Amino acid sequence: MSRTVFITRRERFSAAHKLHREDWTEEKNAEVFGKCANPNWHGHNYELFVTVKSTVNDSTGFVMDLKVLGDIVKEKIIIHTDHKNINLDTPFMENVMSSTENICMAIWDELIDEIASYGVTLHCVKLQETENNFVEFYG
Repeated sequence: MSRTVFITRRERFSAAHKLHREDWTEEKNAEVFGKCANPNWHGHNYELFVTVKSTVNDSTGFVMDLKVLGDIVKEKIIIHTDHKNINLDTPFMENVMSSTENICMAIWDELIDEIASYGVTLHCVKLQETENNFVEFYG
């Protein structure tokens, strides 16, 4: 009997961003996005949780080597976000509103093919922006 097992890797990054629409006035941006529209940006210490699923490999006892999963996340996401300005420095966020929802979905898009190449399925990307706020995306 094969059973599906879910494993999760956590990584962290610190990044700045601002919620802002160029086609809106500063007043409208402030009204809609509040302090997140600060003209001088603001930052977060993000926690990123990447969950994959599959059956356990009989030879290794793993769903996937968590070190390999961590290396993928670091190569595809962390080096492009940590101590960066998401709006200005992160290629996969170019021309995308940098809401936590959009960042989370963009991270999914960056990871899905590479993770699939290891014979496992990307199940969930969870991005925690603050102690109280996080987004989960299941594709």
